[in-house]
Formats: sequence, structure tokens, C-alpha cells
Amino acid sequence: QVQLVESGGGLVQAGGSVRLSCAASRGALSRYAMGWFRQAPGKEREFVASLKWIGGATVYADSVKGRFTISRDNAKNTVYLQMNSLKPEDTAVYYCAAARRLGVPTKLDEMDYWGQGTQVTVSS
Repeated sequence: QVQLVESGGGLVQAGGSVRLSCAASRGALSRYAMGWFRQAPGKEREFVASLKWIGGATVYADSVKGRFTISRDNAKNTVYLQMNSLKPEDTAVYYCAAARRLGVPTKLDEMDYWGQGTQVTVSS
């Protein structure tokens, strides 16, 4: 079983950048497809980005394409979400998730393990 811990959230001005980290306190993230999701106040949790288990293929939500980058460092057992050109509408709690599947997961019910989330607030 994998235990995920996110970090790196905080308050940032519009146009700024933040890098979120997702570390595994148990389990090897190299064995999982990884994803980032977010949930804004009063809204449902939504897909942001995902990374295939093998091969490194990535998928992004249209709303973040060209601004966000998902990556992994297997040596550090950590997955990252680099967020650039942030907008107020990016404000949300961001969740890291892991999936035991070969494809690139984009749906909540495809994920097997979740972190506790980290808040990102973008001020205008």
C-alpha cells in the first residue's frame, strides 16, 4: 500500500509559480501511474494532470495545458506538479493520487491511493 504526502502549497500572486511535491512515505511510486487532481470550494474534484507508469506519457486538463508540468523523480520517490502562470481560478486543494494501471488515468475512480491534499491560493 502506498501512503502519499503532498507539500508545496501556499499563497501566490497571479502570474506566479508554485511547485507541488508528492512523496511516498510507504511504497515505490515508480510502480504506479500518478495523477494530480484539484478541488475548488463548492466544486467537485477534477483532473489536472497524470503520468504513465512506464514510458513517461502525460495527459493534462485543457485548463492547465501549457502551464502545468507533471514529472517524477524515482530516486527521490517523489512526483511533482510545476505550476506556472497561475490564475485565480487555479485556487483549490490539490491532491496527489496513485493508480495501479498501465494506462494514463484521468478519472477519480481510476485512482487507488490518495494524499491528504495541499492548498494553493492564487490572489489577483
